[in-house]
Amino acid sequence: MTSTRDYNQEIADTKNRKYAYEFDLEVMHPFMIQAMSPFFKPGSLLELGCFQGDLTQRLLPYFREITCIDASGLAIEEAKKKIGPCATFIQSPFDKAVLPKRYDHILITHVLEHQDDPVGLLKRVNEEWLAEGGRCFLICPNAHAPSRQLAVLMGLISNNTAVTPDEAQHGHRCTYSLDTLERDAVAAGLKVVYRSGIFFKALANFQWDQLLRTNIISPEYLEACYKLGQRHPDLCSSIFLMCERGEKK
Repeated sequence: MTSTRDYNQEIADTKNRKYAYEFDLEVMHPFMIQAMSPFFKPGSLLELGCFQGDLTQRLLPYFREITCIDASGLAIEEAKKKIGPCATFIQSPFDKAVLPKRYDHILITHVLEHQDDPVGLLKRVNEEWLAEGGRCFLICPNAHAPSRQLAVLMGLISNNTAVTPDEAQHGHRCTYSLDTLERDAVAAGLKVVYRSGIFFKALANFQWDQLLRTNIISPEYLEACYKLGQRHPDLCSSIFLMCERGEKK
């Protein structure tokens, strides 16, 4: 897609869909860190697509240096309010970004599905931005999450990998599954070291938001959904690859 994109508009909530749900911020973010943190080591972090800094804030204890890039000026403004001088912020589309160095960790969380050229972005990560011995963390919404499969069976979505009209308004270009995510990572030259899923999910995000306002869901239940997701990554809310630098393609 070559039309000019309005990145500020893409992060706005639509009539039927929020850009970020409480489920994303309060449940998925902590479990994302739980999944990734065993692979963290001392060094720097580049976060591609920081949105309003909610996940960045949770990452501050793990890294001495954090650089965040986002194409939305409104998102960057909000992130700066939350994070202050503890991170460096760059407003730029990824294909135009000029960075001064390579980074020990690169985090791409619920961002790759928004890209017009995801393999091109991952090639830049592999060839320009990831340090020797560095690690790239790719996390995307999962096409085969049970909540999505149920929506297909209910006639709300045409197929598991479809991009819905509301998702398209939020800038989605595709819906990944584990095999297609790994396909793009490998095509970019990255070496996939670890693959998993994060959080078994049978309810839609808006349903989770409603449940989280009650006492029905306990911390133990949430932790069980996380553990079950590790056994069945193809049935998770998000899919997760940890990659290292590979050969230039």
